[in-house]
Amino acid sequence: MKYIFTVLFTFSIIIFPQSTDQWQTKFEKSGFVSTADYSETMEYFQNLVDNSEYAKLLSFGVSPQGREMKCIVISKDKIFNPNEIKRLNKPIVFIINGIHAGEIEGKDASKILLREILITKEKENLIDNAVLMIVPIFSVDGHERKSKYNRINQDGPEEMGWRTTAQGYNLNREWMKADAPEMQSMLQLVSEWDLDFVIDNHTTNGADYQYTATYQVERFANIYHKTAEWLKEKFIPHLIKNVEEQGYLMFPYVALRNWREGLDFGISDWASGPRLSTGYFALQNRPSLLVETHMIKPFKERVYSTLSVLETSLEFINQNSKELIRLNKEDDEKTIKQFHVNREFLPLSFSTSDKFEEVEFKGIDYHYEDSDISGCKKIVYTGKPKDMILKFYNDVYAQDSVKTAKGYYILAEWKIIIDRLKLHGVEVNEVKDPSEVEVTRYKFKNIKMNTTSSEGRHRANFEYDTYTEKVIIPAGTFYVSTNQRTVRIITHLLEPKSPDSFVQWGFMNTIFERKEYFENYVMEPMAEDMLKNNPALKKEFEKKLAEDEAFRNNPYERLNYFYQRSPYWDQALNLYPIMRID
Repeated sequence: MKYIFTVLFTFSIIIFPQSTDQWQTKFEKSGFVSTADYSETMEYFQNLVDNSEYAKLLSFGVSPQGREMKCIVISKDKIFNPNEIKRLNKPIVFIINGIHAGEIEGKDASKILLREILITKEKENLIDNAVLMIVPIFSVDGHERKSKYNRINQDGPEEMGWRTTAQGYNLNREWMKADAPEMQSMLQLVSEWDLDFVIDNHTTNGADYQYTATYQVERFANIYHKTAEWLKEKFIPHLIKNVEEQGYLMFPYVALRNWREGLDFGISDWASGPRLSTGYFALQNRPSLLVETHMIKPFKERVYSTLSVLETSLEFINQNSKELIRLNKEDDEKTIKQFHVNREFLPLSFSTSDKFEEVEFKGIDYHYEDSDISGCKKIVYTGKPKDMILKFYNDVYAQDSVKTAKGYYILAEWKIIIDRLKLHGVEVNEVKDPSEVEVTRYKFKNIKMNTTSSEGRHRANFEYDTYTEKVIIPAGTFYVSTNQRTVRIITHLLEPKSPDSFVQWGFMNTIFERKEYFENYVMEPMAEDMLKNNPALKKEFEKKLAEDEAFRNNPYERLNYFYQRSPYWDQALNLYPIMRID
């Protein structure tokens, strides 16, 4: 490993004498221990654009602290308009760096990559059959909250950014609900450019092991099966072979089966939820690659392994560009047929079973010792490489699913939902004339609100009943048809049982809040009249008194029983303001 880095460093000196020192990155000049700040980074990318006719720097938003969010587009055809690029029949490869700004290897790797493409031109072939888009830093405000003490588990750089935005959002939990201004800008960019392949660069936490880089691609029922096969059978073998030939061990990005007890209990695979980047792009019918370099490896090694992954991925995509475009087009078409025309069940959540296979794993030897501090056993890694045989739990199955709808009506007062849907590239129509329509309604029950917030919201948990009725749809109501390529996104956001639905994320918590109450002295005579005039109600009430002791001994609930059955009861309470068309 040391030999590889010596060669790279010597090579960079040969190519970049003092007269061309401007193309050396701060990472390289510092002896591979530092990374540039926001201003230095944007200046470097601007210099690339100023010195290459193949590059253009775009601003796609402004952060809450006023920093521009930028993306560099690399096109050998010198075309920088998304509609015109689509006519080139070249895939757009999108690289995201610094969604967690302390995990910033991708930024420095991208600088070296573009230098080799645009300036020295030794890697110019990587844009022969693909258009490249790179976001140098996504969480720009988090990047500037830099410190030596931001990531306790990580070996360098000397100063690194913070995990969240200035407003405290974890951007890699924001892909669906999109509360963060940065994510709203990102989704507009993604929708406008209709990407073909996405790479999201990170640094992992977790156990110690020999692998420099780990990876994840979606290959389960949350993505088109032919795309999953393409990734699993073609892309990943190519990636591992070429990256490991350059000296960097790779393994799937996995979770420990038991975080407290270490590797002894095995490792687990999973399908990413759509609040995460890879899960999100699976719903957008697009393949993606999650890169997670190992936190304990030196910063230098992490940057160069990321560079190796980027170059290897681009080589593969250039060699298979037409197949990638064909797969994505086919995925869009099949998705509409599968979930709008045929209305098949769409998986909404996944789990990993207790089935496992044994795999070879290049770990680091460890043992357990008693800890006087924590009062339990602690894991002590020795630093010595050790090849292990581990249980790998990789049987991932759909835990819950829903039969897709033909479309949804959303009442005009819930325009915030419409605005978010449009960010995802969803087409929405407004009803011009009132009409009577048969719809499916959801009525919630057993509602419990999370007592602590998650990503700035109090999530809602509930059960529900469904029923059909004919309703008058007023003018101004919004209609979302599932006859579009974003049907997976639409279903996940609008079906209540989806973990990333708007209603579970707390967008509609007011529908669960009761606003009107009765006075006992008003309700008493009304209840007497209801019992006198409704024998069936009287029988039902007496049965409940006999069978439910808690109800029998609660005067308020006894009166509330009649209030709920009176015309004064709020019929909109717990009623989902989104109607489904079947």
